[in-house]
Amino acid sequence: MPINLNFRRTQVNNKTEKVVFHASLNPDPKDKLSNEQLSEIAQAYMQKLGYGNQPYIVFKHSDIKREHLHIVSLRVDENGKKINDSYEVARSMKVCKELEQEFNLVPLMKGQRESEIPTKKIDYKEGDIKHQVGNITKSVMNHFYFQSFGEYRTLLEQFNVTAEEIKGEHEGKPYNGILYCVTDEKGNKLGRPLKSSLFGKEVGYDALQKHYELSKSAVEKKKIRESLRPVISQAMQKANGREDFKRLIREKGIGVVFRENEAGRIYGVTFIDYQNRIVLNGSRLGKEFSANMFNELFDNNSKQRNEIKHRATDNQPRKAERIRQNESSELSPGSIFSLFDVGQGSDDYETENFVKEMEYNAELRRRKAKLKKKGRQW
Repeated sequence: MPINLNFRRTQVNNKTEKVVFHASLNPDPKDKLSNEQLSEIAQAYMQKLGYGNQPYIVFKHSDIKREHLHIVSLRVDENGKKINDSYEVARSMKVCKELEQEFNLVPLMKGQRESEIPTKKIDYKEGDIKHQVGNITKSVMNHFYFQSFGEYRTLLEQFNVTAEEIKGEHEGKPYNGILYCVTDEKGNKLGRPLKSSLFGKEVGYDALQKHYELSKSAVEKKKIRESLRPVISQAMQKANGREDFKRLIREKGIGVVFRENEAGRIYGVTFIDYQNRIVLNGSRLGKEFSANMFNELFDNNSKQRNEIKHRATDNQPRKAERIRQNESSELSPGSIFSLFDVGQGSDDYETENFVKEMEYNAELRRRKAKLKKKGRQW
């Protein structure tokens, strides 16, 4: 398989911000594939996804449970044209289904594709908790946008991890910190909390503050609110209850987390857009998506429920749905496998360093091109 990536290609197209393509393929351990077979699978995957003529490099990594591949390539072809990445996540899933058939691979369980996007949660019984928590927190920071600690914590809880902000004063100086803790499926804490410093500054308090600002810019730039509102509104109008609502938006690649008090009343709602890797509290989308609105929507009063449904769809521009469909997804394509396998992410330092080097070189060339163009204008 090709191993020499031509960095000069990124000089031709300075408008493409995300020039690096990175996918992770995680076949089932039962497949017991040889290096030649893994190579063929990687090549077929790239060909079917539209990157067959691109240079790319494949890294093979192993952990306790399985071998997996990382494929790194460029999103710009030799003529400087951006490779089509529309619907990339959906196309990737389709390609993986085809590869399962062609290579006689162990398929995902029938219900797995129909439920929420596959992820790897922490398994307390496996041990090595520090390693598991570190992988998940770093992967979440690297793959998702969120604008508050609450949104960050909600996302972590999908992987059986929770977090707590610590604020205080030591020797007259204020300090801020983050504690992480493993939970069971019901959210009950297991074991001792772990300081963020155990995993490095990248998942600490200061890093989170910077990430909130970065996420705010990303949400505005990608027009995420504009694309999510009509999708959620349509689901609210069609849904026959809470579970049906979850199913409808899940089909669009969106997860939802409802927070309830002991009386069963919803006091918080958070949406997770897996396609665009963004977490948003309902209130950020508008009053019609607040916790109170969903309480009324799921209430047994049919007249009140119908009023909410009509209110949710009022003044929602239809073109916003098209905006969402045409957006390019920056989420690493999933595989045979697993759309987002946080268990593998941050320990593959060789791959990470290679990707970072490519991104650094691309950014450097982009800046030089802008300065050169600016110089000509003077």
